Amino acid sequence: MKIISYNVNGIRAALNKGFIEWLQQADPDVICLQEIKANKDQLDLNVFAEAGYSHNYWFSAQKKGYSGVAILSKTAPDHVEYGTGIDYMDFEGRNLRADFNGVSVMSLYLPSGTNMDRLEHKLKYMADFQEYINSLKQQHPNLVILGDYNICHEAIDIHDPVRNKNVSGFLPVEREWIGNFINSGFIDSFRHFNKDPHNYSWWSYRANARANNKGWRLDYGMVSTPLQDKLKRAVILSEAKHSDHCPIVVELDV
Repeated sequence: MKIISYNVNGIRAALNKGFIEWLQQADPDVICLQEIKANKDQLDLNVFAEAGYSHNYWFSAQKKGYSGVAILSKTAPDHVEYGTGIDYMDFEGRNLRADFNGVSVMSLYLPSGTNMDRLEHKLKYMADFQEYINSLKQQHPNLVILGDYNICHEAIDIHDPVRNKNVSGFLPVEREWIGNFINSGFIDSFRHFNKDPHNYSWWSYRANARANNKGWRLDYGMVSTPLQDKLKRAVILSEAKHSDHCPIVVELDV
């Protein structure tokens, strides 16, 4: 089972940059999208069906052109869950889950903490999300949560850990949370296979950051520990350039 996660920073913009052609070449069984910035009725769904993804599910934010997540798959899921049931989370379209033959795949777009109000919102979201997942794992132990967590876990995950130590995305409280999240029963699939530095999934559009590989690893494929023996591969696809993020891949032998 090949699963890709990609913060596309606007699905309509990504489509104009060759997203469909790339998707056909990448050929995942399932792809989780974040920051789609569109409603379903603003898209020509035929382009996804023609690419082999006739099963596509969209969970948009109430605010137009903002946030939103999606899951596209080659085969029909057994069940699709829109949101978490927590109103303030679901208002921004940040969680979508699809279950495939005993494996539950979630597309997650965790808030960024760009100012003090949003940082407080992010911290509340993180705490409530942990509780939600603790409960969800009781019914769905084989859980894969892919997406943009908007946090770098360790110093190895960011190009300049010293200068960014007080920047949201690398704050001690955020790093502690994602560490605790992993310790609650998840595997950071990329680090399971790759301990090397200079592997990032997001670059600022400023100061030629991507060309100089001055990036942040914000995107994760978190795999619940019952699936550890099924983990086959996890990589970052840094050559894909439809967004300020790049896609990540998790492969499971299920």
